[in-house]
Amino acid sequence: MSLLDRTARDIRDEVTAGRTSAVEVCTAFLSRIADVDPRLNAFTLVDGDRALDRARTIDRRRAAGERLGPLAGVPIALKDNICLRGMRTTAASRILDTFVPPYSATVAERLEAADAVILGKTNCDEFAMGSSTENSAHGPTRNPWATDRTPGGSSGGSAAAVAARCAPLALGSDTGGSIRQPGSFCGVVGLKPSYGRVSRYGLLAFASSLDQIGPFARTVADAALVLSAMAGLDPADATTAREPVPDFQAALTGDITGVRVGVPRAFVSEGVDEGVRRAFDEALDTLRRSGATLVDIELPHAKYAIPVYYLVCTAEASSNLARYDGVRYGHRASLSRNDDLKTMYNRSRSEGFGVEVKRRIMLGTYVLSAGYYDAFYLKAQQVRTLLRRDYERAFEHADVIAMPTAPTPPFRLGERLQDPLQMYLEDVFTVSANLAGLPGVSVPCGFAGERLPVGLQLMGRMFDEATMLRVADAYERAAGWWKESPPI
Repeated sequence: MSLLDRTARDIRDEVTAGRTSAVEVCTAFLSRIADVDPRLNAFTLVDGDRALDRARTIDRRRAAGERLGPLAGVPIALKDNICLRGMRTTAASRILDTFVPPYSATVAERLEAADAVILGKTNCDEFAMGSSTENSAHGPTRNPWATDRTPGGSSGGSAAAVAARCAPLALGSDTGGSIRQPGSFCGVVGLKPSYGRVSRYGLLAFASSLDQIGPFARTVADAALVLSAMAGLDPADATTAREPVPDFQAALTGDITGVRVGVPRAFVSEGVDEGVRRAFDEALDTLRRSGATLVDIELPHAKYAIPVYYLVCTAEASSNLARYDGVRYGHRASLSRNDDLKTMYNRSRSEGFGVEVKRRIMLGTYVLSAGYYDAFYLKAQQVRTLLRRDYERAFEHADVIAMPTAPTPPFRLGERLQDPLQMYLEDVFTVSANLAGLPGVSVPCGFAGERLPVGLQLMGRMFDEATMLRVADAYERAAGWWKESPPI
């Protein structure tokens, strides 16, 4: 089996045992990136020299008899909104085109402490605002399964990189589905942890009450491995939880006998592509044959999740992105001697931000403005509480909740750029997990249309990633879709 087709755990075991070297692994994936990324545009930056230096260090330590970490020699890519000291980090925006962070995100530090090898940065929608990775200053990313299609977003570059065997692992961020939806579109595993499970320190903020960092992988076991390496309390992030981090690997027993899988049939009955619906129904049958019990649940306020999400996230984006003004951070426009400070602010932000980011800043500023705060933002937060209570009641009857990850298979590039509402509706099944702070995972569950990937989404109780991953892993073993490879 080629190194490119091996799982992260297999690579780790090979490097730890000395059967292959970290340098050999790193070289293989760098070569793969050079071969296929010109057709995909999944990466915004590849730092081969840095990666190979890290790999050589790991090999020297192994030769000296040192014990290596749980990700020994495993290459990984970071979404371009996660800081790594000394490596350009742009959030796919012109306003940060030359930004080189003087510090690393906590997740990056923890991955390197686990002896992972960081290859570079992956493309995304600007400031993680989008569902197609088309809103990028670096140009769109293409789906490895069909290069005329989107890989999803906003973490489309990370998903495409894992699907195309350019990296066995990658990190993304998920504010309303930005890990799970591209995971579905690219036929890989995409995991969003509970809010507070993983530090957000060093993540360029979009919506701070919703953002969460998580992994892409080819298998659930690999995703669990990365989560174990990243999770836990971080003094640099006051929103991280003191919840103990369980052994997620040990939870993957393959046995889901008696596990209750809640299905909100009324919520998923409309607006779903026929091929997606068929794959979802077959996935439910597989879970039932594997020993799970299917139970019907109600989520009466789920239909309001999209408007609630787009009020909350745009308000928080307006606040978070105010710092990019040409003075404190980011691009500063060229000025004439007669231009004043206000002109500099306006011109810098106009030149630096793209269309979708400007749209969301304006929407957020509007809903936070005097006379509208109570009618929009406050009301959205009240309905957010109702959504959370819906899930609390549902979990009285179910251990996990199953839905399609996205209502459609990957759509064509350019197809929805002029229709923001249709683009926003791609998040209909994913935003609730962010609003309620719940963990969610997308696992491949088949194909629709012209062999386009479809994902099964499972959601768990807050901080109960272990049960959710156990069910996802059991499904993956029974279905076997993870073994499929894109034509690229």
